Amino acid sequence: MLSPESAAVVRATLPAVGGALDEITARFYGTMFADQPELLDGLFNRGNQASGEQRRALAGSIAGFAQALLAHPDERPDAMLARIAHKHAALGVTEDQYTIVHKYLFRAIGDVLGDAVTPEVAAAWDEVYWLMAGALIAQEARLYQEAEVDPRTPWRQWTVVERREETPDVASFLLRPADDGPLPRARAGQYVSVRVRMPDGIRQTRQYSLSNAPGDRVRRLTVKRVASVADAPEGEVSNQLHRTVRAGDELTLSAPFGDVVLDDAATPLVLVSAGIGCTPMAGMLEHLAATGSTRPVRVLHADRTPGDHALRAETRRLVERLPDARAEFWYEQDASGEPGAHTGLMDLAGLDLPADADVYLCGSLPFMRGVRAQLLEAGIPARSIRYEVFGPDLWLAHAEG
Repeated sequence: MLSPESAAVVRATLPAVGGALDEITARFYGTMFADQPELLDGLFNRGNQASGEQRRALAGSIAGFAQALLAHPDERPDAMLARIAHKHAALGVTEDQYTIVHKYLFRAIGDVLGDAVTPEVAAAWDEVYWLMAGALIAQEARLYQEAEVDPRTPWRQWTVVERREETPDVASFLLRPADDGPLPRARAGQYVSVRVRMPDGIRQTRQYSLSNAPGDRVRRLTVKRVASVADAPEGEVSNQLHRTVRAGDELTLSAPFGDVVLDDAATPLVLVSAGIGCTPMAGMLEHLAATGSTRPVRVLHADRTPGDHALRAETRRLVERLPDARAEFWYEQDASGEPGAHTGLMDLAGLDLPADADVYLCGSLPFMRGVRAQLLEAGIPARSIRYEVFGPDLWLAHAEG
């Protein structure tokens, strides 16, 4: 709980602090990396640093947490915290790093806001920070314990036993532990971090969904090569994996984490994806098939063309194995290569979607926002719609609305 005194100060200063958070976080990251450049080696995504996505996500999470404390002083925003905690656990974030972040963040607040940061203002926002940090530290400790992971040594070597070319821009890597030990526990829908040493010697880490059932003897990652677009550079880790990784090579992986997981329930299930967002859905489908699920399942996927649709044949095969499952595909440019598919963007009008369905979403933010609006219009309650984001959760940061 935020103390009444601090709550009053935070409420009064939130517009000023919130309005300056983007500048504050830009200064924070710049100063911290200048003083401690080793943090860019494996922990922080320099692509998201360059684009500003990480900065905006941090700013949004701080502002969102403060707003939640003011709106519901007796409750913690556990959904938001859980999403962040899982991302942190997949990166091996440790408790001492919160002290480092605090040092540079509050230096940046003072630099940007100047004399407006009185001792009372500093103390109030310090309380907000440590409430958030303390809750995250506790959640992350529990996640590490459940995963049987020491956060000081969270990485494990895995051998690539097979590489499959799914589409011209998507490849799957099938892996098993290099030490031949047991696979870590996983749930359908979770992801792992992959740590890769880049040509310049810096290690970079990215999260990839498990695209097969978590009970299999091997784990599969299905990776799309991210091309450069306009001013955005190519995805350096995805391209490095595509260029260099072959059967027999080793990859460095974290344990599986992620809070958007398939629940063991009997309610109808709707899996909605676009592009490479099909990967967690494929893992969920394979889990359902492997466990003999009888749940009603609707699989809805959108892509550019059938040839760009990764795991398309496997999705059809898994749907056929389930007793009450159907699939609907939409292709923007050409649907002729897939019988029964729709041409154009995903349009849920006319689909009979059960109001009591559990819905899982994965794809680009514009896609998920648009489909979520259609789902709400179709009578699906907001509480029943769960989503996964690849990269910083900017939807969470700016609220779903």
